Amino acid sequence: MAEIQSLESRQAIGREAREQAKRSLHAKTGDTERDPVALLKQNSAGRVESLVPLRYGRMAVSPFTFYRGSAILQAHDLAGTVNTGIVFPICGDAHLMNFGGFATPERQLVFDLNDFDEVATGPWEWDVKRLAASFAIAGQHMGVGRGTIGDLVSTCVLEYRNRMQEYSRCSTLELWHDIVTFERMIDSAASEEGKRLLIKTKEKAAGRTNESMLAKMAVEANGRWTIQDAPPALFHPGGPNTLLGKEEAWANTEAWQGKLAAAFDDYLGTLSSERRALINEFQLQDIAFKVVGVGSVGTFCLVLLLVDGYGKPLFLQVKEARESVIARYFKAAGPEHQGQRVVTGQRLLQAASDAFLGWTTGPAKRQFYFRQLRDMKVSAEVERMSNVVLQGYARFCGWALARAHAKAGGKAVEISAYLGNGERFAEALVDYAFAYAEQNEKDYETFIRACRTGKLEARTDEDMAADFRV
Repeated sequence: MAEIQSLESRQAIGREAREQAKRSLHAKTGDTERDPVALLKQNSAGRVESLVPLRYGRMAVSPFTFYRGSAILQAHDLAGTVNTGIVFPICGDAHLMNFGGFATPERQLVFDLNDFDEVATGPWEWDVKRLAASFAIAGQHMGVGRGTIGDLVSTCVLEYRNRMQEYSRCSTLELWHDIVTFERMIDSAASEEGKRLLIKTKEKAAGRTNESMLAKMAVEANGRWTIQDAPPALFHPGGPNTLLGKEEAWANTEAWQGKLAAAFDDYLGTLSSERRALINEFQLQDIAFKVVGVGSVGTFCLVLLLVDGYGKPLFLQVKEARESVIARYFKAAGPEHQGQRVVTGQRLLQAASDAFLGWTTGPAKRQFYFRQLRDMKVSAEVERMSNVVLQGYARFCGWALARAHAKAGGKAVEISAYLGNGERFAEALVDYAFAYAEQNEKDYETFIRACRTGKLEARTDEDMAADFRV
């Protein structure tokens, strides 16, 4: 076992980190002398070729959707900034839309990070910077004033600092047991408007279950459920609406007894024995390809519909795991299997994780991880938020990120000592957020020109759906 350091020595490490990474230097955007289009093309390599235009189409909607889909650009840029040397598994893509509500296995609704495709060992401040910049970019897109945007970023970062101070005083088990529940959020809401929205969101989450999704996504015939095609977002890989090439159309139900069955067995081997027993109570009914998010478009993502003996469903999502953009620009040891990387990182960062998290290797050596498709999951509708509610949301994101970092890294004492009691880091992050929003706007304009000139092909969901209409 590792030697336990005294609190004094850990605090000294945090304060000494200021020498190699002065807090004021975090205002710098890093190495932005690169071709964003070339990096995006590199990031699209190996994806389903026919879906890459849809990825670009979703990114083209606004500078904010572009930011969501271009984590590789910011990872590249951050590699050119100073870092504290305090590293551990970070989310890697902690923008404001990658937080949300979901149910724990004990059916408690919590607020936490909810996307870990880019999780990898890296400097903790990279997550804080991605979150800070996301508030500036989203705020500008929504027409929020500059002063208010600065307040949003400052609120988020100061909440991160304050919560990290609290966590630095927690014992190891206290920290691991800490959960940001909706009840705690409601109790700490700073406005009545925010409190009402949280209560409404909690009620909405209660209806977003596997069972409620069944009637929306599938039809029953002769006692068997079949997922309904809705291309380009949802289709059967081996069916008439497939967007996969012939060499990739392996994930149909007929192939289940072959390569996919072996991959599923390997997945079961990554679960605890009681979880394997639970899944054995279900029978596979259907498999479909599902296009999700913005940055993930073009990666393999399947939905498995399973049903138990009572006719009740379980939807599992099988998502391809590729090399993290963080790992590309910050070299550190980690699991060789990309699915295991995602699962391990998620379990470390989240307060409570999906009961069905696991990983496997599929056909063509693609690496995947499993999770439930929906289990009381809700996301923030930031474009509908007033400035007051947005301020509260920024605070909750800062809180959730601090809790995740404190648990995953065990470095709350060091980070808290580095941040100190003042506002120097928060002030630097406000400057960083505005500067990176400006950089993102430039990259977005370059990207849009590439789409207009044919250097990149971008298609909307509506355009691609029209291809399937008679």
